[in-house]
Amino acid sequence: MSGHSKFANIKHKKEKNDAKRGKIFTVIGREIAVAVKEGGADPGNNSKLRDVIAKAKANNMPNDTIERGIKKAAGDVDAVNYVACTYEGYGPNGTAIIVEALTDNKNRTASNVRNAFTKGNGNVGTTGCVSYMFDQKGQIIVDKEAYDADADEFMMMALEAGAEDFSEEEDCYEILTLPEDFSVVREALEKEGVPMVQAEVTMIPQTYVELTDENDKKMFARIMDMLDEDDDVQNVYHNVEE
Repeated sequence: MSGHSKFANIKHKKEKNDAKRGKIFTVIGREIAVAVKEGGADPGNNSKLRDVIAKAKANNMPNDTIERGIKKAAGDVDAVNYVACTYEGYGPNGTAIIVEALTDNKNRTASNVRNAFTKGNGNVGTTGCVSYMFDQKGQIIVDKEAYDADADEFMMMALEAGAEDFSEEEDCYEILTLPEDFSVVREALEKEGVPMVQAEVTMIPQTYVELTDENDKKMFARIMDMLDEDDDVQNVYHNVEE
């Protein structure tokens, strides 16, 4: 058991999102629209849509809101076409930041992301400049209070489902998968009634950087806040120890 708490970080993010619930619902709504456009409106035949629905439920998105989003995406021929784009760059003290966006205007999004980096004493770099410092993994977080299980038995269940790694933390279990195995593992655990606090494909830093200078902390927070306020931004990954 490692001594730190991933779940505490998840809860902190969720509390922040609760204050900005409209933002997280906008983010997931766009993901639903893209998934439906790519693979159709039937979750039974669209694993990407199933994954987005699982993410929506983990973020307490009401079922009727999810269904409305799917119907709207399936039935609206004039629906906005969102384009996925990724930006990489450096924050204060050389920290690594990856920004994923879904946008209908790449020029606007690029300008906003660049502005956020600049205002926080950072800069946008070239593709690949920091992504090599991260591993793309499927990540599932399970709260121990919500799921009473024997750790060894749970580990075996996860590994048999195809998980790559399993770790027991202070107050949660973390399951990692290869990106291509994520949907299969998530659905296998879902069938076993495992409740998930977080379930998504993410970018995990290989090493973390601790910011000790107060101004660096302030500038980094400024970048994060500006990116968080941008509706085009879907995900932000960084290697700062929180």
